[in-house]
Amino acid sequence: MNNCKNCSNPITGNFCSNCGRPAELRRIDKSYIFHEIGDFFGANKGFLYTIKELFASPGKSVRDFLTGDRYRFVKPITFVIITSLIYAFFVNFFQIEFKDLALQVEAPEGSTVSLIMDWMYVKYPGYSSIFTGLFMAFWIKLFFRKSGYNLFEIFILLCFISGITTLMMIVVTIFQGLTQLNLVGISGLLLTFYFAWAVGQFFGEKKIKNYVKAFFSYLLGALLLGISIGIIGTLIDAFIS
Repeated sequence: MNNCKNCSNPITGNFCSNCGRPAELRRIDKSYIFHEIGDFFGANKGFLYTIKELFASPGKSVRDFLTGDRYRFVKPITFVIITSLIYAFFVNFFQIEFKDLALQVEAPEGSTVSLIMDWMYVKYPGYSSIFTGLFMAFWIKLFFRKSGYNLFEIFILLCFISGITTLMMIVVTIFQGLTQLNLVGISGLLLTFYFAWAVGQFFGEKKIKNYVKAFFSYLLGALLLGISIGIIGTLIDAFIS
């Protein structure tokens, strides 16, 4: 009888009855590497299933995830990381820069505000969306305070929304790179619409007021974020000048 190398519990079968570790670890070979890569990209965790469901019925899908149907979906933070990596690849491939996105931000080139916006919206949009989600979450929690959902559950909702909107930006980046057209205005409308649709549906798809409150949650969150970035950037520039 062997003892588990993880918890020292005696093993009588193929797995430790205490921690679940295999009695013998699988040898690392070509199959193991491909299996690990597949796991990372969600091949065994429903990456494509997650995308399909979040496009078809985002609010309902996230409700299902929260109430127990979690095995068929990619974990929300993993979903954000994967989509952000894909986005970063295409941005670098097509050499998209902050000035190309025309994000309606009047910031001098080289200023701290411009650098922050470049970091958030060009280099690491998926990662920064987790931070951005905090501003949206505040207003969502305020407008839907009677819903019973806590901030962490709202944060999960926003992670899934962020992953899908990042995928949308990937499509925009590809078309912009191929056609040299500025599609940011159209993409901004699509992202706003999807956010309002997903959040409104999450809190009850049959109530029109939910979509209205979701829309204003997005606008007020984006406004508060922009003001915060402007203040922080201005203070940093004043300090180092």
